[in-house]
Amino acid sequence: MTDQFRLGGDLTVDRLGLGAMRLLRGGPGAPARDPETARAVLRRAVELGVTHIDTAHFYRGEDGSAGANALIREALSPYPGGLVIATKVGPVFGPDGPRQGTAAELRPQVEANLESLGLDRLDLVYLRIGLAGAPHGESLAERFAVLAALREEGLIRHLGVSNVVAAHLAEARTIAPVAAVQNNFHIAERDETAVLDACARSGIAFVPFFPLGGGRADIDDPGLAKVAGRHGATTRQVALAWLLALSPVTLAIPGTGSVAHLEENLTARSITLTEEDLADLPRVSARMRGGS
Repeated sequence: MTDQFRLGGDLTVDRLGLGAMRLLRGGPGAPARDPETARAVLRRAVELGVTHIDTAHFYRGEDGSAGANALIREALSPYPGGLVIATKVGPVFGPDGPRQGTAAELRPQVEANLESLGLDRLDLVYLRIGLAGAPHGESLAERFAVLAALREEGLIRHLGVSNVVAAHLAEARTIAPVAAVQNNFHIAERDETAVLDACARSGIAFVPFFPLGGGRADIDDPGLAKVAGRHGATTRQVALAWLLALSPVTLAIPGTGSVAHLEENLTARSITLTEEDLADLPRVSARMRGGS
């Protein structure tokens, strides 16, 4: 299993990165975290070799205060060479709750990410569609075309799509190259194997959000404890190693607001699952694992 992936063919990232959503709080309704602790997490991540951070301008405090992007800028700017920051646009959050944004609202969202991160160009921007599950039958063409135009302007380096089915991915690729797909996927949520398979065939990164369930799903597959015991690891570490073993195109972005938890997550990089281990965990195709 290689530890790195060339995102979009030209940005080399470590396959185990960091999601920024949990920097602000442990989950919906949880108390706000100390910003200095969040900044310490970001600095330690880079010290430990993380080269891929996933964020969004809409990852903000419940009162609309400065969010994850501001913390990333404060902790890491000027950014070290080789660090890739991915962000998302699409949803709009207002007093009446979240809604799906329109095509006309995407440029301001991209500009807000540029400003809050202190960048002239964004490495990777995902178009997130829908609010909960992937919206089957919905076209993303108009919205993705806006991002494609911003890419042509030089404001975005690579494009991705999020919360999509295989038909959305195919539709987006008729408009502009797609470097990555970000979908809800983990050891207990494997509905999007068709999307993962499409990504594997085309060398597109597949980036599960909520790789450990996001606090919304129980990921304790019966085989996890058995495999963890063999490796002297935690079940969460094995769950991350399982994601990386699925295919050379899978990346993982577990989020945390704790340095200790960050270090625990990153230890998953040292776990190499054997065929015996994989037999005790949910099975995947040989093609996904890079076999024949």
